[in-house]
Amino acid sequence: MKNFNIAALAGDGIGPEVMREAIKVLRATEKNFGFQLNITEAPVGWAGIDAAGKALPDTTLALCQQSDSILFGSVGLPDRDPTIPKEERPERAALLRLRKEFSLFANLRPVSLPKALAHACPLAKERQGDGIDILVVRELTGGMYFGQPKKTEELGNGQQRAIDTMVYTTSEIERIAHVAFKSAQLRRKKLTSIDKANVLENGILWRETVTRIGKQYPDVTLEHMFVDNGAMQLMLKPTQFDVMLCENMFGDILSDEAAALGGSLGMLPSASLGATTGGQTFGFYEPAGGTAPDIAGKNLANPIAQILSSALLLRHSFGLHDAAAAIEKAVTQAIHDGNRTGDIFNPLDPTAKKIGTSQMGDAVAAAV
Repeated sequence: MKNFNIAALAGDGIGPEVMREAIKVLRATEKNFGFQLNITEAPVGWAGIDAAGKALPDTTLALCQQSDSILFGSVGLPDRDPTIPKEERPERAALLRLRKEFSLFANLRPVSLPKALAHACPLAKERQGDGIDILVVRELTGGMYFGQPKKTEELGNGQQRAIDTMVYTTSEIERIAHVAFKSAQLRRKKLTSIDKANVLENGILWRETVTRIGKQYPDVTLEHMFVDNGAMQLMLKPTQFDVMLCENMFGDILSDEAAALGGSLGMLPSASLGATTGGQTFGFYEPAGGTAPDIAGKNLANPIAQILSSALLLRHSFGLHDAAAAIEKAVTQAIHDGNRTGDIFNPLDPTAKKIGTSQMGDAVAAAV
């Protein structure tokens, strides 16, 4: 029997509630598909500060280093102790440090809109087709966010100049392209690469490199699209997209635009992937939303984003594709059966029933 080690870091706010439901669903999947998950929970965020005096306790980091992947909840409570320096607050001291510690270079943001939730999408129904299903693959460690020089300099006479530098190497583009093409092979085998090759030198190198890597994946259809047109097409005809491959800044913007199509942050998982060794990819999996302290502890939060993040973990870190698909199908079934947390509830839908966090987790686990 295959055996895997997972560090489960629930964090703050609604994190513990939604993490509990994700683990419930993982246990149901584990039972049905014949593998074993050794899931160890540890504090992070304000929970880490309360337990050990810092957002990422040494014991939590050690657990992550000994694990095969990390299932993460959410961190950050804006109203907690504003005197703590920003470098020590959970958003930086825990979340960003973990991303850096494990060299997580590929961010995957799937956006799916089942037909039963068409009311939650801001687009008219005729633009939704048979349902929206997009995966945004974002390069996470290069580009303008990290390129040097990065500075603000004085010019005199009260004038300043701010400098950000967009930098990519061939190898950085190659490795994210491989992630995107392999992801497309598991989906509908179409990849749209986003760039600005008509203006940026980075865009030219990006397009040339992606085209070259694409020849290694003859079963995947590759198209190139300028980023401004890509943003427009997401609104005009989102159903044309399968996998969208983006550099860091373009991916940051387009993944949030695409996320709006899903209707609720409570439905949106994400994965950040590092290197692959011995056939396993170290990954960091978290819901796209935040801690939502206003509803924490009230059994109101939607756990689906956390549950779907666990499906991404099974697929991308452990290669358990059938088990991951079972969770995704179970989520679809639970929604089809009318189960709705408050964020996706439509009072005009006579088939919908408003339920809480734990009841949604029960429904998905039962469907598995």
